[in-house]
Amino acid sequence: MAVFTSVSDHDIAAWLADYPLGPSLGLRGIASGIENSNFFLTTANGEYVLTIFEKLRPDELPYYLNLMRHLAGHGISVPDPVQRADGSLFGLLHGKPAAIVTRLPGSAELSPAPAHCAEVGTMLARSHLAGQDFGVQQPNLRSLSWWREVTPLLHPFLTVDQAQLLADEIAHQSAFFASDDYRELPGGPCHCDLFRDNVLFVNDPADATPRLGGFFDFYFAGNDKWLFDLAVTVNDWCVDLDSGELDMPRVTAMLQAYQQVRALTAVERRHWRDMLRAGALRFWTSRLYDFHLPRSAALLQAHDPQRFERTLRARIRAQDATIDGPLS
Repeated sequence: MAVFTSVSDHDIAAWLADYPLGPSLGLRGIASGIENSNFFLTTANGEYVLTIFEKLRPDELPYYLNLMRHLAGHGISVPDPVQRADGSLFGLLHGKPAAIVTRLPGSAELSPAPAHCAEVGTMLARSHLAGQDFGVQQPNLRSLSWWREVTPLLHPFLTVDQAQLLADEIAHQSAFFASDDYRELPGGPCHCDLFRDNVLFVNDPADATPRLGGFFDFYFAGNDKWLFDLAVTVNDWCVDLDSGELDMPRVTAMLQAYQQVRALTAVERRHWRDMLRAGALRFWTSRLYDFHLPRSAALLQAHDPQRFERTLRARIRAQDATIDGPLS
């Protein structure tokens, strides 16, 4: 993600003494995102990613790192944290928690076709099922309570119309989250941020079918409803970015592929539109926060919050945005 903390050759040489990876052959900052400092790391043993956590505390890291290890151990293609000499999955670098994980093959597909969406849907369902026996519990920290907490901080930056939209949608989601139907929704560990730039594809000119390289950036993960994770993913992978409207061939491809692994329940189908709105609200809120209340960084690219305002408005308008139809 954005580089907040600089790392010198001397720093990385000393850091790697606690890892079975050999000496560093190269370190390069990754200039995207806004949460952590990430670097591509080449060692005598291969290719890795070094992450320095700018906001997460040491006591918060075990959930994310152990979830990745759990999923990797169940055959899901995700970065696998490397153990240090003392058996831990992270240490302190410049006084901040930091970890090294394996680097996945491939590159991001920023203009996905239905075939890419189908691959993502299959792997997302597999990861949901693989996480069922992960014993650690941590809620999604960017859910309803966080939306409510930051809303007063955002009001100075909103128009009257935007403030009303935000208040109305939080009221809608508060009622939904308090309902019996919401409590019935199945769930478990979720990625909660599975955007196009958090998935890699391996491009093989000899193979017309896209091959998924893996999912990464699990540092917004948490226990949540699986339908929320699916809605967040659809809201990024299966939309026209300019209008926020759903692209139904891509939606159908992702949902059909997901359901070939895990069929959605009746209550999930009933509340698909509510959850699409929840996914849009989550990222409109967080992007407003990051855009208007940013932290300094050597390389910082705050995302445009208007994209998810458009998405939320489109989801509210789409009274017929249901799963039934293309999947019936």
